Amino acid sequence: MKAMILAAGLGTRLRPLTDTRPKALVEVAGRTMLEITLERLRAFGIQDVIVNVHHSADMMVEYLKANGNLGMHIEISREEPLLDTGGGLKKAGWFFQDDPEPFVLHNVDVISTIDLRRMAQFHKDNRALATLAVQDRRTSRPLAFDEHLQLRGRGPGLAFSGIHVISPRLLSMLTEEGAFSIIHSYLRLSEQGEKIIGFRADEYYWRDLGKPDDLRQAAKDMEGTPRPDGRTTKSTKDD
Repeated sequence: MKAMILAAGLGTRLRPLTDTRPKALVEVAGRTMLEITLERLRAFGIQDVIVNVHHSADMMVEYLKANGNLGMHIEISREEPLLDTGGGLKKAGWFFQDDPEPFVLHNVDVISTIDLRRMAQFHKDNRALATLAVQDRRTSRPLAFDEHLQLRGRGPGLAFSGIHVISPRLLSMLTEEGAFSIIHSYLRLSEQGEKIIGFRADEYYWRDLGKPDDLRQAAKDMEGTPRPDGRTTKSTKDD
């Protein structure tokens, strides 16, 4: 499998941390969000990744170069202006078009223990166009699913977790232009009868890293837990 990391956001909720660096390079327990996400993907056998960048893009490029791309094949998709989740994926679509396998789309500012292999198998078993990791928790933007976990629209329902498994054929169906949300495309396609489904991830740890308090809590949550490389995560005073 391949993957895309959505890392181009401005990270305004994390200011002043993001005044001098991109959101993806903000640290949690001594590691950047980007490193944490890349290690998660690599732990599931993913080696080919594209990362979209915007704010302080050159810092991202230099960081990856200095760290040897963490031993992975990483491409960069520069955005000017910002294209949101759907527009960002559409611009980077060339990276996936020659591969029939589904790919992972992962927000850089979420941390979780969601089993990506299990989620990918669920996606394949259901022959879905896209599969969204969802949980039963409070959210300001819930998505409604039917009894078969097929997306039916906005409304009371489940919270999306910022992690998707997507079939490459979706790329040709992204008819929206410019900056647009991938959720908007999913809602449109589900209305047209396409199979956009939810993967229940209630049993897994998940946290949004959008605010400084979230970073501190995530650092506490991660303390003492083993990393994919076998080392143990430890908090630092700056987290």
